[in-house]
Amino acid sequence: MAIDAIAIVGPTASGKTHRAVQVARKFGGEIISADSRQVYRNMSLGTGKDLEEYEEIPYHLIDICEAGEKYNLHRFLTDFRKAYDDIKLREKTPVICGGSGMYIENALNGIRMPEVPENSELRQKLEKRSLKELTEILQGYKNLHNSTDVDTVKRAIRAIEICEYYQSHPEEAALTSKDTAVAIPAIVIGLDIPRERRRASISKRLRVRLDAGMVDEVKSLLSRGIPPEDLIYYGLEYKFLTLYLIGQLSYEEMVNQLEIAIHQFAKRQMTWFRGMEKRGTRIHWLPYDLTEDEFFERIDEIINQSNN
Repeated sequence: MAIDAIAIVGPTASGKTHRAVQVARKFGGEIISADSRQVYRNMSLGTGKDLEEYEEIPYHLIDICEAGEKYNLHRFLTDFRKAYDDIKLREKTPVICGGSGMYIENALNGIRMPEVPENSELRQKLEKRSLKELTEILQGYKNLHNSTDVDTVKRAIRAIEICEYYQSHPEEAALTSKDTAVAIPAIVIGLDIPRERRRASISKRLRVRLDAGMVDEVKSLLSRGIPPEDLIYYGLEYKFLTLYLIGQLSYEEMVNQLEIAIHQFAKRQMTWFRGMEKRGTRIHWLPYDLTEDEFFERIDEIINQSNN
């Protein structure tokens, strides 16, 4: 098969950014970040951007919106496609890198979410409904996989508006379904890190980032007027550091609870990737600690097998 892109996936602390940079350098590529939190400006230590790793390699979908906003799958797929098409137009190789399995899976499946115009008549009809009622209405259209669709009345109404639009525009709805979308031909490389090594890496990295000023990063966001609940919404580092800074956790409680939460998050990431495989995405798992030469020998083998 012709290969249009290479994706590097794996759990947190498995070395994805480092490998993606190596791949981009070797294949003349540019990196598209598939991380749900690295899109936010001034949120670097907590999201693990590791921007120094990129050196001369161009990257996309990092630092593209303000802290406090709520990025979602719809916005990612729109932004992803713009970046992907731009990279391909310049005859470079898109290297997709990240741990947000939902983002990566939908992007590789070629899912698109066209812009949906406002429906003022429908909005007027729904504006007095409670969030519970709107959630029930939305469930009549689809299974709710994305909790951000119903975290506010405004978002729930917009989600219903989108579903209603797709019902009357089946040709555009087809772009949103795996069964009818055109998938991106891609080699997907998974970084396989043993559980105990992953746990040790997570714990070490957490302490390095705390020493590097992660508390001050969150303190700065709060001082800029971003409400604590908006930072807590982002989960993990921003949730527990905010709870510490507003006095709801001691420093020791924050570190211990955050460490546990990151371990649980890594486990959920692996669950999603295993689910991707069951749903038809071939992931080539390679040991995370291969030398660079060994890593590219294996990738060359995978590409040759795919082309036969």
